[in-house]
Amino acid sequence: MLLHLDASARRTSFSRKLSGVYAETWRAAHPGAGYVYRDLAADPVPHIGEGWTELCDHILEHGITDPARYREAVRTPARRRAWAVVEPLLEEVLAAEVILIGTPMYNYSIPSALKAWLDQITFPRMSLAGRSFVVTSARGGAYGPGTPREPYDHQERYLRDFFAGHFDVEDVRFIHAELVNARVDPALAHLRAAHEESLAAALKEAAR
Repeated sequence: MLLHLDASARRTSFSRKLSGVYAETWRAAHPGAGYVYRDLAADPVPHIGEGWTELCDHILEHGITDPARYREAVRTPARRRAWAVVEPLLEEVLAAEVILIGTPMYNYSIPSALKAWLDQITFPRMSLAGRSFVVTSARGGAYGPGTPREPYDHQERYLRDFFAGHFDVEDVRFIHAELVNARVDPALAHLRAAHEESLAAALKEAAR
């Protein structure tokens, strides 16, 4: 199954366009496979609350590593409310072979809508090994290797570290369209051609 998430606040964003191309290509290559779509901006996941922290503490205290046993921690009204949010999100993740995330870079990092989803579905010593993550992103500037802004990239670096550190997932692929602000910022107008080249390469990669 492909779990497809979009996090951009823009309905017509480049990160959404890239994730849409990737999803279309994947579904054509895997006819009959399951597909679930979730728009984290239009239908935001709530931030974690104290009930979620109680779930997390119980799971950690009792050494529970199998997500199928997380329900054992649901023992109070606060935990039941938290679990009502977590359970459908977690079921989607565990059912997926590939998790596709379309996200812009906001303020050098990821949107809060995506962070809220990550917080809800992440528990201690939880492994998603064997699954693949694909991230299609749009960035206002250029943050690739060797660029002056490379040290400010807390989008790819954060997600790559998160997937490896929390989920034991090494199969992570990033597809970036850069210099998107060259379309609207007069100070970056001279970089419009470089942006178009980056976007074309990203669309081609997503379609593969």
